[in-house]
Parts: sequence; C-alpha cells; structure tokens
Amino acid sequence: MRISEADLVRLITREVLAELSARARVPTPRREPIPDTIPIGVSVRHVHLCQEHLDQLYGEGYELSIRNELYQPGAYAANETVTLVTPRRVLHNVRILLPLRPHSQVELARSDAIYLGIDPPVRLSGDIAGSAGIVMVGPAGAVDLKEGVIIAARHVHMNPEEAAHFGVQDRDEVEVEISGMRALVFRHVIVRVSDEARLELHLDTDEANAANVICGVTARIIAKANVP
Repeated sequence: MRISEADLVRLITREVLAELSARARVPTPRREPIPDTIPIGVSVRHVHLCQEHLDQLYGEGYELSIRNELYQPGAYAANETVTLVTPRRVLHNVRILLPLRPHSQVELARSDAIYLGIDPPVRLSGDIAGSAGIVMVGPAGAVDLKEGVIIAARHVHMNPEEAAHFGVQDRDEVEVEISGMRALVFRHVIVRVSDEARLELHLDTDEANAANVICGVTARIIAKANVP
C-alpha cells in the first residue's frame, strides 16, 4: 500500500518532534563554579620587544622561537634572551616574551634594579612614559632604550564573569591574602579584566619570595580597597 504525501509528512513530523523532545531531556552540562582562591604566577625579569628593536638586536628578518607557552592565553616565552647593561652592572640571559609589542619594555624586580643601579617606577605593563632607560644587547647589536624599564605593579588577571563574581571592575584595587607559612596581605593589587584572561595573580620574584610562594600556595581577595 502506497503512503500518501500527507501521511508521509505527518510521519516525518512525528519523528522530528520525538528527536527534538529527546534532545530537550539531555541535561545541560554544568559549568564549573568560579573558585574563591586564585592561582599565583611568579613573573621573573623579562623583556618585551618591538619589531624595530628585535631587528637591531638579532638582525633584520630574524624570527623568535617559542620555548614554552605561558599561563595567559597568547603569551609565550622565547628561547632568545638579551643582556641588560648599565654603567654599574651587566645582567645576562633576560628572557624575551612574545608576542611583539608596539614599544619595547623591560620588567624587573626591585632587587634587579638595585643590582643594576637604576630606579624604575612601579607601573602597569605598557605605562612606560618617563620610566627608566637601559641598554639592551643582542647577538647582532645593541639598543639604547631611553625609557621602558619598570617594576610591574602587582595585578590579578580575570575575565568579565570572574570580575562579576568578585564584584570588581577593570583597574579596581583589591587587597589579596596569601596563604602558607609566611602568609601576608598585599594591598594595591590592580584588577585587569579581559575577555580571554585566565584567573591568576601576578607577583614578581621579590614579592613571591617575601610570601614564600611555593607549590600549593594560593591567594584570596579579601577586600576591594581604593586606599592611599
């Protein structure tokens, strides 16, 4: 017996409705809750380069090679390094980070700056106007960087959903408590919010050593505080 077109349409319609109903019964995967503790990333002295300075240090057309991926998406440590030179001291093997930037920047800990005999300001990354200068040396040449040396202000990366969870916005300041045997509270921790960020507190080596940051030590925001 032949099925009429109308009956065929009704049969197909029932099958489609049954499939859609079955899909609707499949539970939506639960999203992992945002943790209240924050992992800590220790930032060792490093250099960000612009294309012009990379050409001067390593030769025109040279391409940096990736040693490893960093915790923040799109950031990498290169195999290549530079040497930093001041009238007082020389500091070898300072790692270059990728990607390249519009302006070169050197990030040091205070102890590095004391060793080199310079006095960089504490700034957010990218805020280099009027900062300290230094000479960078590579295998193909040198760059006399007139400004660009900073001590990075401690900061915490997060995405917009995490910012809403903690009740903060980009550029807010918070107080952060570090756990462990040498637990302490850091003030003036600047919130950095971006869509692709992964939750992480960035400290330099001096700050991490002061808090004895080792594997398993975490941070926790305890207050939003725009205080002097």
